[in-house]
Amino acid sequence: MGTAPVTGSSEPLVSVVVPANNEVGTVPAFVEKTAKAFADMGRPWELVYVDDGSSDGTAAAVEAEAAREPRVRLVRQRRRLGLTEALNRGFREARGDIIVFLPADLESDPEVDVPLLLGRLDQGYDVVAGWRQGRRDGKRVASRIANVACRLLFGLEVHDLNWIKAFRREVTDGLALRSQWHRYILVMAHHEGYRIGEVKVPYRPREAGRSKFGLGRLPVSAIDVVTLKFLLTFQRKPIIFFGGLGSALIGAGLLVWAYLGWLFLATQTQRRPLMLAGGIAILSGLLIVLVGFLGELVVNVSERVERLERRLHRDPDPGP
Repeated sequence: MGTAPVTGSSEPLVSVVVPANNEVGTVPAFVEKTAKAFADMGRPWELVYVDDGSSDGTAAAVEAEAAREPRVRLVRQRRRLGLTEALNRGFREARGDIIVFLPADLESDPEVDVPLLLGRLDQGYDVVAGWRQGRRDGKRVASRIANVACRLLFGLEVHDLNWIKAFRREVTDGLALRSQWHRYILVMAHHEGYRIGEVKVPYRPREAGRSKFGLGRLPVSAIDVVTLKFLLTFQRKPIIFFGGLGSALIGAGLLVWAYLGWLFLATQTQRRPLMLAGGIAILSGLLIVLVGFLGELVVNVSERVERLERRLHRDPDPGP
């Protein structure tokens, strides 16, 4: 495998990141189409294939292409970790100031889609998402549900969350992807204030291999959306959630005890189970508020680390 050659172009290097799992049949055509797209645009590029534990010779096919085209690089994951981890690895390994994510199955045609994405990105956007036109596969309903949910929960007005994208480097450097959160990259970028654009791209049915996704992902996606909404809303102010919930429980417990006190004074009647329930509510509320304070301490430490990292980035050699 070679490294990307030095170029005299004033254009920033574009890294095309391609996660692949058992996609040996598409590798030669994908490399050929990518090379032609950038030759037509006259922009410097590299192609980073992330082999996500393939068992069909995908890695060998990429190595064969890399021997002919030094701008092709192979990054191997010895076992399958999933698309999110493959993207994390690809983003780390990419050298470009602009990063394009494409699937390896040629449902996206690099020769057509890369110029469309980069042309839109050059209009001043930080992230550009592809909007599939003419899609006919069986996953449209699931995608439509996810798109509507993200519009309602996050206020993100895009038509196709989970398709090809182009990013400026600062966006991918700030992403913290886990679980199956590659589907919500646009949501996280929107939350951070990045400018998001959209461009219509043609959809091509896959010609080789098989899809790795189905309707079975919907329950997991629903949990991920709720988790992401919680984290984006309260990650910088956990005391608001935990303090509010804990205070509500404490208040409910105190009201129950106040009622029981009045009932005992007025009628000499005791309600021991209700008294126990009120005590449990108060104790639970206190513990939840304590969790909120601990969360605030964690956030405070994280913000200090972020400030230190930014300072080191600005001045990597501060001297004695």
